[in-house]
Amino acid sequence: MVATRTHDVQRASSLWGLHWAWIILPVCFVNLFLNYGIRLGFGVLLPEMIRSLDLNRVQGGSIYNAYILVYICLTPLTGNLTDRFGARRVITLFGILLGIGTLFLGTTDRLGTACLAFALAGAGGSAMWTPVITVVQRWFDARRRGMALGIVSTGYGLGFALVGWLFPVLVEAWSWRFCWFALGAAVLIMVVINGVFLRSSPESLDVAPWGEKVGTSPKQNLDPVVRDGRYGEVFRMTRFWMIGASFFCVSFSLYTVTTFMVDYAHLQLGFTFKEAAFLATIHGLGQVVGVLTIPMVSDRIGRRRTLMGSNLFIALSILGIILAGRDLVGLCVTIAVLAIFYGVTWPLYGACAGDYFRKEVMGTVIGAWTPFYGLGAISAHFIAGRARDITQSFEPAFYLAMILALVASYFMLRVRVPAGAD
Repeated sequence: MVATRTHDVQRASSLWGLHWAWIILPVCFVNLFLNYGIRLGFGVLLPEMIRSLDLNRVQGGSIYNAYILVYICLTPLTGNLTDRFGARRVITLFGILLGIGTLFLGTTDRLGTACLAFALAGAGGSAMWTPVITVVQRWFDARRRGMALGIVSTGYGLGFALVGWLFPVLVEAWSWRFCWFALGAAVLIMVVINGVFLRSSPESLDVAPWGEKVGTSPKQNLDPVVRDGRYGEVFRMTRFWMIGASFFCVSFSLYTVTTFMVDYAHLQLGFTFKEAAFLATIHGLGQVVGVLTIPMVSDRIGRRRTLMGSNLFIALSILGIILAGRDLVGLCVTIAVLAIFYGVTWPLYGACAGDYFRKEVMGTVIGAWTPFYGLGAISAHFIAGRARDITQSFEPAFYLAMILALVASYFMLRVRVPAGAD
């Protein structure tokens, strides 16, 4: 009887001879691919939506802010729900909201309904980052987290690259509305796939995380207030707030450029829509280069040091974008450099939760950091959009983004991590 049960567990813990971690990884990849195709694709379609719906840039940015506002309100909840009920249920159920909201966005003809539709998508999207990277970290040994997060994070880079190339083609053949219909339908298909293939933790299949050997699991020398299981103590720790403040600053920097770069290149610099949208493809491919290399470096030198250096390069690349002006080659190169470090920002901040806090509260910590990220993005959209409408230039906002990237690096310098964790 015992032998039969053992055989069933071993069979359930693998598929086609693979450790189940390698099933989890591609499923999570596709979730990120679609979610970030929707989120970042908004910036690609923004010039067309502004023209079609007769909006200004502050109004256009407010549609995105509706997504972000709901996203940051719900992400702490989805992070906590992930710790309590498992990523499989959370990702599957919230995926329905993401798909319906995206489809609804394709039907809107005024600002109010567009905000409502993208807010619904934001509710669904709140389960497409924190639960996803939480479940990936749980399925891989601590020495392999950077590698695993790097691989799965190619999803949002490739998602952005695809929409930068494909959206202009679809807009020309049909309209910007068709782009939202296609993405919404794809998300609803993934709802079924998530329900079938996702598993919330290795313990659910009685297996160890991939890469972990018996007796060799690294011991984290975490503070006593973290080990004793009191969540409130985590949020009173200085390192939590330092990392959160850094997250806010770098989020402002990256979204200021990424959301408006197609608009900047098309309507301020005078490039064609296809040329400007191609910057999104370059950006997406640059992200892939970054997430396949730098997270593995962070496994060796530590997340804090890696993020300090990454934020410095973000500041320098924003300066390069400003100085490139109408030099298309220079603009493409500096966008690519920015994208390399854009791509690694999100998984590295997420990995800090796994490195500096115990695994049982990992989802909660990542979820609690999300408001810092979201407020940075909302501030970026409002300030950059307002500055462009008033001055007819994005350069003042870009300079502010550069400064805040430097501040983000400084906050990471001030982080004091547990002994042996960095």
